Amino acid sequence: MKTLTDQLSQYAAYHRDRRNILTHFVGIPMIVMAVAVLLARPVFGQWGGVALSPATLVTLASVLYYLRLDLRLGVVMAALMALCLWFAQAVAAQPTATWLVVGIGLFVVGWVIQFIGHYYEGRKPAFVDDITGLIIGPLFVVAEAGFLLGLRRELQHDIEARVGPVREGSAARTA
Repeated sequence: MKTLTDQLSQYAAYHRDRRNILTHFVGIPMIVMAVAVLLARPVFGQWGGVALSPATLVTLASVLYYLRLDLRLGVVMAALMALCLWFAQAVAAQPTATWLVVGIGLFVVGWVIQFIGHYYEGRKPAFVDDITGLIIGPLFVVAEAGFLLGLRRELQHDIEARVGPVREGSAARTA
């Protein structure tokens, strides 16, 4: 299994333009929430007040993967994913039309924002070359937020040593 630094470096190589990273702070959470909402039906039962649904299973598998990569970031991801699951369950309890409009709306708008960011980057999304980019994207956003707060400098340094620093913009896109 690739290390945290391996995974984040591979993903970061597609995300060196600051504008692209900023769009990911909005687009990726929207997509994660959309997937949780859309997978929150059907409900197979309850366990400790948590609705058991495909969203619950995907959340659990994702969190276990994040925890295996890194305990500290995994705990943050677990909390954020739990919030997404809570939101998803609340939306899934609404009428079908509301559930679909929220889920599909978040999904479409989130991807539009992502593709705007990749226009600035001048490069296709990471998942096109490696499907694991879909699960690493949310972790990348959390790591980048931590870097902005001055956390995990050693991890940031290791990633930048592999793929270079974040650019302020306009260097990647010339057309």
